Formats: sequence, C-alpha cells, structure tokens
Amino acid sequence: MVKLYADYRRSLKRPEAEELADLYIYRPLGFIVVKALYRTPITPNQLSLFSMFLGIMAGVFFGHGDERALVTGACFLFFSIVIDCSDGQLARLKKNGTPLGRLIDGLSDYVVGVAVYVGLGIGFAQEAGSPSYWWFLIAAAALSHGLHSLAFDYYRNRFLDSIRDGPSPSSIDDDIRKFQNENDQLRGRKRTLLRRAFIWTYLRYSLLQKKLNPGPDMSREAKAVDTEEFYRRNKVTIRLWSFLGSSTQGSILIAAALLRHLDFYFWGIIVVRNVWAAATYIVQHRMTARLEEEAEEKPS
Repeated sequence: MVKLYADYRRSLKRPEAEELADLYIYRPLGFIVVKALYRTPITPNQLSLFSMFLGIMAGVFFGHGDERALVTGACFLFFSIVIDCSDGQLARLKKNGTPLGRLIDGLSDYVVGVAVYVGLGIGFAQEAGSPSYWWFLIAAAALSHGLHSLAFDYYRNRFLDSIRDGPSPSSIDDDIRKFQNENDQLRGRKRTLLRRAFIWTYLRYSLLQKKLNPGPDMSREAKAVDTEEFYRRNKVTIRLWSFLGSSTQGSILIAAALLRHLDFYFWGIIVVRNVWAAATYIVQHRMTARLEEEAEEKPS
C-alpha cells in the first residue's frame, strides 16, 4: 500500500500546481488506468489520442441538443479528462515523456475544446426558440476557456521550472529554441511534413503564451531568493491560477450538463471566471515585479 501511494505521488507534477479537480477526482482515476496499462505496450501519446477521441465524441453528443444526449456527452467528457490526466502520469512513471508528447497532449486539449463548443453551438441551434445571442455566448465562453487554460499552463510551467533543482531558466524558452533548431534541420527533408506541422503548432502556441502573458520573467525573479522562499511566495498565486485550468472548467460544464443548466456555465465563464483571471493576473504581475526588483538589487 505504501508503494502504491508512493507511485501515485510520483505520477503527479507537484500537488500545489495541480488543479483540485485533478488532484481529488481525475488523477486518482487516471492512476487506476495507468496501473492497468503499465506493463502493456500502450504509450502516453496513444492515451492522448484516445482522450481526444472521447472528447470529440462528447462534442458529437452535445450537438444532438436533447437531454439524453447531453448527459451522454457529459459522460464522454468526464472520461476524456480522466484519460487526459493518465497520459502524463504514465509518462512520469515510465520516465518516457518527450517535448513532442507534451505537444500532442496540449493539441489534444484544444481539439477537444473546439469539438465541445462546436457541438454545444449546434445543439442550441437545433432547439426551438433558442435566442440569437447563444452563438455569441458560446464563442465568448470558448475564447475565455482557451485563454484561461493557456495562462494557467504558462504560469504553472514557469513555476515548476523555477523550483525544479533550484532556480533555472525556463524550459519553455529552451523548448522554443530546441524546436526552432529542429524545424530548421528538417526543412527540405522528405517524410517530415507531419512532424514539422507539430513543431510549427508548438512554436505558435508557445510564442502566443509569451505574447499574451507579458511582464516580469519568473525565472529572473527566482534568482532573488532561494528555492524554498520562491516556492513560498508563489504557491498561492499558482493555486489561484489552477482554478482556471481546463479540468476545472470541464467539471463545471459536466455539472451544468447533468443539471440541464448550460446557461449557468456560459455566464460563469464569461463573467465570474474572467474577473477571477484578471484579478489573478494582477496579483501575479505584482509578485513577479516585486521579486524582479529584489533580483536587480541583489549583489552579484
């Protein structure tokens, strides 16, 4: 039992950087999947693709518009999130994670998001008497969802990179340089079109993250204090960001679908969660700016 718990802990990133929905619901279930598949040839990337398939099926059922299909779509989305958590857990336990695997995992999340929101839009369009502004609400909610997930992913990676083995440059920048070099090397080669497409997508995503999250660099602020102090100052802001993660948003959608009140979900994202995102960004920006000032004042 002790070994089982130790394996579960090793399958996590850092508990304080995990979404609470993941930590208490999806990752425990994902760990069961991992233990069942650990000795099989199934890879984390295959789990990512299966999660994407389940998410697309959720969108298909949401598109039917009736209550039974709505519940079925919610079930598909639930299991999609479970499998989405299990791919990373499997990679960490087997120690075979790769930057390309992270790309496939992230791309899967966005494909699922598009499928779900398109499905919801089609489903509402089929309902008699649906107000014309529903498509606007769905588009606004989808955009907010994407930006929230992008911001959380960005700041979580910065946080984890800065406390892993002491302060160090962000691996986000390292990955960008690595993939840019690989993309240059692959130019003109045959049978590399798919990989170059993945690399191009990753580069665009990473550069968009940096562009949409300007301000002080957490890897620079980490130089002002030791790792423990940096961790203490930033763990609260990372927890605030975690409430904007995709699993939490998916959980709210699942609950709204089961309760047949999707309007609560849309208005909750557009109003409540956008206010939360703005407030969290202000807190994060002030924290990073203050610690960057300390870094500049610290004797070299």
